[in-house]
Amino acid sequence: MSNKTILVWFRNDLRVNDNEILLEATRKADNVLPVYIFDPYYFKATEAGVPKTGNIRAKFLLESVANLRQNLQALGGDLIVRVGNPAELIPQLAQEYQVSEVYHHREVSFEETAISEELEAALWKMKLNLKHFIGHTLYHKEDLPFPIKDIPDSFAVFKKKVERDSDVRPCVQTPEHIQLPENAEPGEMPTLEELGLEELHADTRARFLFAGGETAGTEQLQRYIDNALALIGSKPARNGMQTYVSGISPWLAMGCLSPRQVYWSVMQHFHHNNNPLVLELLWRDYFRFMFKKHGSTKFFNPEGFKAEAPEVSSKQDQLFENWKNGTTGNAAIDAAMSELNHTGFINNYTRQTLAAYLIKDLKVDWTLGALYFENVLIDYSPASNWGNWAFVAGVGNDPRENKYFDTSKLGTETKDEYLALWLSHTKDVA
Repeated sequence: MSNKTILVWFRNDLRVNDNEILLEATRKADNVLPVYIFDPYYFKATEAGVPKTGNIRAKFLLESVANLRQNLQALGGDLIVRVGNPAELIPQLAQEYQVSEVYHHREVSFEETAISEELEAALWKMKLNLKHFIGHTLYHKEDLPFPIKDIPDSFAVFKKKVERDSDVRPCVQTPEHIQLPENAEPGEMPTLEELGLEELHADTRARFLFAGGETAGTEQLQRYIDNALALIGSKPARNGMQTYVSGISPWLAMGCLSPRQVYWSVMQHFHHNNNPLVLELLWRDYFRFMFKKHGSTKFFNPEGFKAEAPEVSSKQDQLFENWKNGTTGNAAIDAAMSELNHTGFINNYTRQTLAAYLIKDLKVDWTLGALYFENVLIDYSPASNWGNWAFVAGVGNDPRENKYFDTSKLGTETKDEYLALWLSHTKDVA
C-alpha cells in the first residue's frame, strides 16, 4: 500500500499554529511536504523605480521563513525551500515526491491569484488537485451575514453588521507531528544579495525592532497585551505621527500570526470589541472582502471606481522623487518619509497623511505612491495598501467622501523631537 503525500504550499501563512492547511494535511496524509518558494517576480523593479519587495521587508521575510523551518523541525518535519516560479517548481516537486494533492491558502489580489491559476493549470495536466483554503481573514466568508456580492461598501455598515451577526471561529489545533517523505531535500535559504538586494543594518531610532517569524510575533503580541493592560484607564493618545500602535501588522501581513490568534488573545484579556487592535483586524477583513467583491484590478488603476483619475502635475516625476527621498521642504512630511525609508514602518495616520500630501498637494499619480509603499512597508499587504491609497485618492469603492488631511498644520501638530530625530542627516545604525 502506497503512502499518501500532500504538498503544503506556504505563502503569506508562515506559521504552524492556527494553520488549517497544515493540520488538514497531517490528518489526511501519511507524509506532508511543506514548501516555500522565493519567486523572483516579487523582487523585480516597478514603475516607481524600486523593487516590488525592498530589503527591509525581504529581511523580515527571510527571518520568517527561517523561523517557520525551525518550528516545522520541532514537529519532526522541515521546510523545502526553492527559488523560482512556483507554477514550475511545485509540479516538479509533486512529481519527485509522488504528491497526491497540493494545499494552499487562497489570495485575493490579481497577481497572487494569477500565480495560483497558473499552478492549478499545470497541476491539472498532471491530474493533481490544488485545494484552496481560506485563512487570511478574521471572519470566515461562510460566516458573514451576507454573500460576498452584497457586502456593504461602507466600512461602518460592514463593521456594525459583522460584529452583530457573525462569530469568530476558534483557532485550529497545532499538529502534533509532521512526517516528511523519505529523502526530502530541504534546500538552502537565499541571502538578500541572491535576491538582488543590499545587506541591511537596523536603524536604532526605530520605535519597533522587528524580527521575522512566528516566535517573535507571539512575543510582540504578548508585549502589546501587557502594555495595553498597563494603560487601562489612561487617556488614549490622539491621532498623530507619534501615536502608539500595536506593532503587530508585519506578522499579520506575513501570516506569522493569524487574525484569529490575535483576536482571541485580545478578547481573553479585554472582553470587548472596542480594542484598537480588533478594529485593525476588521479593516484588514474589509479590504480583503472588497477585493473579493469587486475584483482587485480596479484598485490598481489611477481612476479606480470613478470616471477619471485625480489631476496630476506636469512636474510629477521630480515631485515624486522629492517625496520619495524626503526632500519636499515640508519638515513633517520629510521626517515621516525618513522614518519610513529607514525602518519600513509608520502608523496609519502618518501613511494617510503622506498619501494625501502626494496626491493633493504635489498632484502626483497616487499609484506611484502605492507602488513605493509596496517596496518599503515591512507590513505590506495588497488589499490594505491599495484599498487605503484608492480611498485617500478619492477613487475607492467606499461611498464616503475621502478625508482631506490639512498638511499645512503638520508642522504645529508634529513634536520637535520627532522632527529632530528623523531629519538628522546621520543614520544611526546598529
